[in-house]
Amino acid sequence: MRDILLAFGRGLRSLARRDIFWHLVWPGVVAALVWLVAAIFSWTALVTAAMGWIEGWALVGGWLDSSEVFAAVTLIMVKLAIALAFVPLIYLTAAILVAAIALPMMLERVAQRDYTDLELRRGGSNLGSAWNAIAASVLFLAGLLVSLPFWLIPGVGLVASVLLTGWLNQRAFGYDALMLHADAQEMRRLRAAQRMPMLVLGGCCALLAYIPLVNLVAPAFSGLAFVHFMLETLRRERQRNGVTLLDPEPEVSTLPERL
Repeated sequence: MRDILLAFGRGLRSLARRDIFWHLVWPGVVAALVWLVAAIFSWTALVTAAMGWIEGWALVGGWLDSSEVFAAVTLIMVKLAIALAFVPLIYLTAAILVAAIALPMMLERVAQRDYTDLELRRGGSNLGSAWNAIAASVLFLAGLLVSLPFWLIPGVGLVASVLLTGWLNQRAFGYDALMLHADAQEMRRLRAAQRMPMLVLGGCCALLAYIPLVNLVAPAFSGLAFVHFMLETLRRERQRNGVTLLDPEPEVSTLPERL
């Protein structure tokens, strides 16, 4: 837990840098606007389709016809479930933008400031990152679709969303955070050894998606937290294995901000 808190603290410290803060903001804003437009144009159709599906259930359809109160409560629960379902979709879209565009740029800047002692072994690649993001997205959407019927139960939607988003974080960002500095064996070993801490870190970051305004930067901040967590883990492993770390270099002139 200490390492997770350390990653959060260093992530918050990095927010003071203008070149980092910009990449925290734009993925969430773009994703939110895309899904807001989609929700506006599809809301009525989605609610109608969901109610029609529920009315086809044995016994439930009869209750809806015979009780206005039950029908009203069901309609409210359906609308809440649909609205809640847009949150992980927004997060997924922002996470893809972060993994594909923002995180590599943030990784370069953070590494130049905080991890210059780590040798670049480039065990990952842009192609591997893209494939990892696609696979994570497909599995995330599959889990989301399977869990949707249970979202009508109060509280289940939130729990399912946090669990799925936490898994998405560790799957997508765990690869990208190590792709430049770790070799292929280190990437496989560290991601396997740190799977549970990564899931905890991913779940904590997922909770940020439900805090107004904070949710706009939550996906990118999650990626930033994973960069700090995984690179610090890599640094400690190399120290334990007796690997000589590089002498820290002075901060380059293109990144003048001090933390």
